[in-house]
Amino acid sequence: MQLRWTEQGADDLGNIVNYLLEHAPEHADRIARTIYNAPASLLTFPYRGRLGRKEGTRELVLLPLPYIVVYQVREEIIYIVRILHAAQEWPNSGEQALAPAE
Repeated sequence: MQLRWTEQGADDLGNIVNYLLEHAPEHADRIARTIYNAPASLLTFPYRGRLGRKEGTRELVLLPLPYIVVYQVREEIIYIVRILHAAQEWPNSGEQALAPAE
């Protein structure tokens, strides 16, 4: 198994880090590392997350943090598609949520 971040997933993490640096700088590093490292567990158990709200995805809830890792499993690759705050409305109509086809 391999783990790959899509551009949108990486952008989401960057946006979360920027928000944390502005609003909770004392916690930003710890939370960013927790979010970044969480998908590694999927390499051993790729289907451990719940079924996603968007067809073809799964969701790894990062309790006690309010974040959700949206991912897809395709053959031997796990794609991190989005990192969402639990309060975000998702999926939005017309939003492309799937990893790019290879």
